[in-house]
Amino acid sequence: MAKRKVTSRSAAQSAVKKKWHGNKVAKRSSARKAVKAKARATSAKTRTRPKQRIAVSHHREEDFKADGLRAYAQYRDLGIAAATHGLAQAHVIRLLPPCNPAEVSKLHYHAVEFQMVYVLKGWVKTYMDGQGETLMKAGSAWTQPPKIKHMILDYSDDVELLEIILPAEFKTVEITA
Repeated sequence: MAKRKVTSRSAAQSAVKKKWHGNKVAKRSSARKAVKAKARATSAKTRTRPKQRIAVSHHREEDFKADGLRAYAQYRDLGIAAATHGLAQAHVIRLLPPCNPAEVSKLHYHAVEFQMVYVLKGWVKTYMDGQGETLMKAGSAWTQPPKIKHMILDYSDDVELLEIILPAEFKTVEITA
């Protein structure tokens, strides 16, 4: 005689419940995956920047303009802001002689993501919060972290600087005592 497997009603219900619960978890899991995939795709779309183009700039004296951030400086735009659709800016800065500390030595910061300065010729003495005074000569370079308070203290009559900033448009805040 064959033995019959006896299953209680509660065991049968439990098996059905487990099967249903497993399907629910699987459906929930695939739904979460779909939402996450859509979020990644949307995120990737929002980060897409317009295609950058090549920017070429040759030295011409007439390209130095007194239309920049500081009245005591002339700026030669290198075309990077236009080529990168505002991602970055690069220019050569000539600080006009003679240095007037009352005009140039104003503590300020820039709301930027990145800022780098390279001394092309001459020298410049700077102050940066946490760093103190530093004399930078031709061939010296430095970065300024976002929103670091800084100022120019003095400079030579022939100083020229290369400055690279991200993004191209930014806010400068002067610190008043």
